[in-house]
Amino acid sequence: MKDISADPLIDVSQLKVGMFIHLDLGWMAHPFPLSSFKLASEEQLLILRRLGLSQVRWSPGKSELQMDATPLPLPTVAAFDLSAVSSEELARESHRRALAAERAALQLCERQHSEAAAAFRAVMELVPKDPRSGREQSTALAAALLDKMLIEGDLNIRLLNEGAGDRSTAHALNVSIISLLLGRAFGLNRDEMLDLGVGALLHDVGKLAVVARLRHREDGFTGPEVQMYQQHVAKGVAIAQGMGLSPGPLLIIAQHHENADGSGFPQRINMDKMSAGARIVALVNRFDGLCNPLLASKAMTPHEALSLMFAQGRNRFDATMLNAFIRMMGVYPPGSAVQLTDDRYALVVSVNSSRPLKPRVMVHDPKVPREEALVLSLEAQPDLGIRRSIKAQQLPRAAMDYLSPRARVAYFFEPVGAGMASELAA
Repeated sequence: MKDISADPLIDVSQLKVGMFIHLDLGWMAHPFPLSSFKLASEEQLLILRRLGLSQVRWSPGKSELQMDATPLPLPTVAAFDLSAVSSEELARESHRRALAAERAALQLCERQHSEAAAAFRAVMELVPKDPRSGREQSTALAAALLDKMLIEGDLNIRLLNEGAGDRSTAHALNVSIISLLLGRAFGLNRDEMLDLGVGALLHDVGKLAVVARLRHREDGFTGPEVQMYQQHVAKGVAIAQGMGLSPGPLLIIAQHHENADGSGFPQRINMDKMSAGARIVALVNRFDGLCNPLLASKAMTPHEALSLMFAQGRNRFDATMLNAFIRMMGVYPPGSAVQLTDDRYALVVSVNSSRPLKPRVMVHDPKVPREEALVLSLEAQPDLGIRRSIKAQQLPRAAMDYLSPRARVAYFFEPVGAGMASELAA
């Protein structure tokens, strides 16, 4: 990977549309979706100047500048006879365009996720050394998640590659992202959403004070070991108080293992005494725990996890929230292995919030190289749908190797039809 610190500096006043720049501010300190991107408009230049920076780094090799301001003459285009193009060629071109668009959107989400993960790890390193600064940075990260992605309009929950780094970071981001989406579905205002985001990010902060081998509960724990594991809640409250967190995040940290029926820990309170934020995080925390357990061999697919929670856990959760969660995640959540109505196998990669039975899927097609696998929006395929959901291990070997259902899943979200994807993908 190229060391961007070797890229030349340029005065902000000299920046032009088409330059590929790198902001050394960190993901949370600027409003752009990514810290490295190609300037696409005069509006972005104006925002940059308002940040108060004097210089930024730029990559000439990734930039696309028109050095001559003289308008170029339009090329003469010969008449194009569509009848001379076969339907097969048109289908291939459509395939290529769809694949390019999906790759651009996925790349943007994965790069955002990578920057958010780095920011979260920095927060967790800061908390023991400077708790108050840890509070400020965790609030900034929650605000960045809201402002960069959770914007007006429809959203897709998107399944990402296993590039989130350590399990604790992936879990914190999964719980935060899905909790924020559920909070939005319940109409929480911005202050409530910020509290929810901070509490979700830090719900396991107490594990910093628990020995490493007891941070994740295992079936073989002895009674004393279970008690030591459960102490991460009280330790988290103590750390959060030292950080000066407000009551909203504090209650989430204190109550994220409580259950609606009073069967949780440590206080064994019921739903009536849990905050709304805590009820959301407790629900999402359980879901991600089923999908991403300590032992990957015990992982459930998202579809299996939702089915189990609905069948066995209705008393454990706020029923209204559980139903809303299932609607939001879709009948076939990201990561679900499915068989289509044309008998092909596929993997759900993102939810379609407006058409839950028509998510986007990556299709197993032996005639298409795996690295070029097409991701289809079933909403745009009126004659194609999902016949059934299946366990990943039930996939035929060829489909299993091609689709590679992940032992661990990571989620992010993207605005539907986001216009930034193509201009920022590089």
